[in-house]
Amino acid sequence: MTHLILGGARSGKSRHAEQLAIASQRTVSVIVTAQAQDDEMAQRIAHHQANRPSHWQVIEAPLNLAAALQIHARDGHCIIVDCLTLWLSNLLCQTPEQLQHERDALLTLLPTLPGTVLLVSNEVGMGIIPLGELTRRFVDEAGWLNQAVAGVCERVTLVAAGLPLVLKQEITSTDHANNPETAGFRELPRPDFQR
Repeated sequence: MTHLILGGARSGKSRHAEQLAIASQRTVSVIVTAQAQDDEMAQRIAHHQANRPSHWQVIEAPLNLAAALQIHARDGHCIIVDCLTLWLSNLLCQTPEQLQHERDALLTLLPTLPGTVLLVSNEVGMGIIPLGELTRRFVDEAGWLNQAVAGVCERVTLVAAGLPLVLKQEITSTDHANNPETAGFRELPRPDFQR
């Protein structure tokens, strides 16, 4: 099961992913994408490390996220990816070809992964339009990435003020038959989120 968890800065999205991982009662690994390139980021990383259970395996994958997921995802296991937007930020410093390759690899791999994969990402497009070219590009790329990942994930949740709001939850025909609230609804076709 793939689950995208979106939210703004300090919205509680990482905490929500951690709570879901604990509730899953599975073996948990965290794939982190952050790189401590300044003191403030080092403090954020330390804060997340201090709040995670110490027995969780931590895997660093600042660039090759799909490869890390392919290696570590398995049945009976829960993986938290924290976070897609820092991964994207790292890739924006690489060649455009590497960005496209890594993005495509992730989108192709996600629907095939075993176990539970919780993907944390920032919703950065709800504010004012940034002035700088690189910042505008980042906001655009993050929006496109979030749309594409949401398109292949089975569940999407937006977290605001620590409160989760489910935006998408795929329901199978068996679920429809057993649930009077959804009986008669049909699954809509997936939109194409290519630019």
